[in-house]
Order: sequence, then C-alpha cells, then structure tokens
Amino acid sequence: MSLRELARVVQTSEVTVRRDVRALEAEGLLDRRHGGAVLPGGFTRESGFPQKSHLATAEKTAIADLAAGFVEEGEAIVVGAGTTTQELARRLARVPGLTVVTNSLLVAQALAHANRVEVVMTGGTLRGSNYALVGSGAEQSLQGLRVSKAFLSGSGLTAERGLSTSNMLSASVDRALVQAAAEVVVLADHSKLGTDTMFQTVPTDLITRLITDEAPAHDDRAATELQALADQGVQIAVAGASGGAVSGQGGPGAPGGDAVPARQQRRDVPVPGPRRQVPGAAAGLRTAGALEQPGGAERARVADMRRR
Repeated sequence: MSLRELARVVQTSEVTVRRDVRALEAEGLLDRRHGGAVLPGGFTRESGFPQKSHLATAEKTAIADLAAGFVEEGEAIVVGAGTTTQELARRLARVPGLTVVTNSLLVAQALAHANRVEVVMTGGTLRGSNYALVGSGAEQSLQGLRVSKAFLSGSGLTAERGLSTSNMLSASVDRALVQAAAEVVVLADHSKLGTDTMFQTVPTDLITRLITDEAPAHDDRAATELQALADQGVQIAVAGASGGAVSGQGGPGAPGGDAVPARQQRRDVPVPGPRRQVPGAAAGLRTAGALEQPGGAERARVADMRRR
C-alpha cells in the first residue's frame, strides 16, 4: 500500500504514517518500499506500471530534470525501463543529434515525436507489467553495442549489492545494457536507498554515478546508504539539494523552461581516489571525472553533508 492510501485509511497525515511505518519495520512487521509498505519478505514482489506511476512523482521529476543535464548533444546512450527513466526521456526530446537505445516502450513513446532524436529499440518479448522488451531477443540485439552512458533505474539500491530488481528477465536485460556503456548512471529516489531486492542488475563497483533526490532529515537509512555508496567510489548527485527541486528548470527538453546547467541543481559528494572505469570502456569517451567539481558554496554544503 502507498503512504497516501495508508493515511486515508487511518485518517491521519502522511508524515505520521511515515513515522509509524518506520516503527513497524523496526519490529519486523512490514517492509518499507517506494513510497509505501509491503508485507515482510517481499523480495520477489513487484508493482505494475499503474502503481509505480503514482509513487514519488515529484522526486522522479526532480531526478529527471537533473539527469538530463548530464546528456550532451550528439551522444549515443541507452535508457532502461522504468517510470523514472520515462520522465528522463521526456526531457531528452530536444537534445540535437541524440541517439537513444532502449528496451522500454514508454521511453520510445516519450521520444516518438522528437525530430532530432534517433530512437533504436531492442528486440525481445514484451513484458506487459512495465512495457519493456525482455528475453534473449533483447539481450542479443545489444551485443556489440557501445555507447557513452547507460541510464538505469531499479527496485532497490544498496552499497553492498548495488542496483537490484524483483524480476529475473528485467535484471538480465539491464545487465546487457550495462555492458554496452562506458558509464553507468543510476536514477533512484531516496525511498529505494537501502532497499534490497532479489536480482542484482548492477554491482556497486560498476555504478559511475547515482542521481537521487534529497531525503527527509529523519531518514537515517538513506543518509547512511549514500555515504556508503560514496565511500565505494560512486559519484552522488542530489536533485534539489538546496531546498527542493527547481521549478520549471531542467536539462534539455525539460518542460516549462530552457536548459539549465546541471550544476545549478546538484550537489556532488566527493569520493576518495579516482573512479574505476567499466572494463572495455572506450578511451575517447568522456568520464564522470571530467565533470567540473562543485564551487565554493557547493563545497560547503558537501562538507556539511559529510559531517552528518
């Protein structure tokens, strides 16, 4: 059940329900999930698209706005299935010369009328619950492919196992998408941090960057997981880090405004040492290390986050 539905049933606020859900999780009575809760032990449960599309919508919008700022003109990228990646695709429609490879019908639909974007779809078998192409056909169509970045979402993200999902077929295709990219960018709202699901898709050491939203101050689990991910070399970009998502602003193709540099909406958490590249990455492709470092004001915020 979603937090909104729980609040309606018990006739209280979502803030109160969120606190109660944390207490019930501590007692082992339920597991927190993306904006809601499920019965404990739900590693194999997965919500369908109608349910996911109504969860954490503001957070997904902020993440998509920020992620679009990491995509450049003329790039070739892969975009995986998911409601967050669908939001990203809507913002990529105005990026000239962009080539997007995807196994998601939702991503392809979002870019269908983008005259300056070429969309390449994988083969495969349609999985109706998330409108994604999966199976051996999808995986084989990705063999020999090389792009600069892969943008992926999932059901959970932990520093110990990396990105994971509840479906074996989806996990297998996501792994094939990762193998095609020089950099892997994970899009995950704060509710997915610290959540572990059944099938690993991207181990932590292959994640170049995580783009997430700012968790509530009382969400210790998300803060702990962010620090653990940063300690393992993952670059962290937090959407709306200085007080919520920036309304009407985003990357190329963001609705309601022109392109805004990503640095205006992100806070990067520095990590120790150089980032290890994905094996076989092309030497000429731009890496996460080439992104400019935070300025003075951003450094102060980063230092404050590290102290926390």
